[in-house]
Amino acid sequence: MNVNLSIKEVPDVLAQRLRARAERHHRSLQGELMAIIEQAVAEEPAAMGQAFKPAAAAQTAQTAQQQGWKTVEQLMAERRASGWQPHPSLTGLPLAVDIIRADRDSR
Repeated sequence: MNVNLSIKEVPDVLAQRLRARAERHHRSLQGELMAIIEQAVAEEPAAMGQAFKPAAAAQTAQTAQQQGWKTVEQLMAERRASGWQPHPSLTGLPLAVDIIRADRDSR
């Protein structure tokens, strides 16, 4: 299913530059915007790989902390400190990560 996107209140200077760019590439404004979006999405996996580098991860953690976000480890530590224990019927069941890893390794 196709989705219609709309950008409101685009400054005139920016719209003029986009029209000029579209003309240079022999495209309509719509075609140029689609090309820009396709290029941005194609570059996304490379950029996502950057997020896992230590410096980027530290920066992401710092930003999360500034915004009041907590890591899974912090949340679990808080729950354990409050006396929370998993239900006894859950002990001995495989972890989701182990199920996924076994499935991946079986291929």
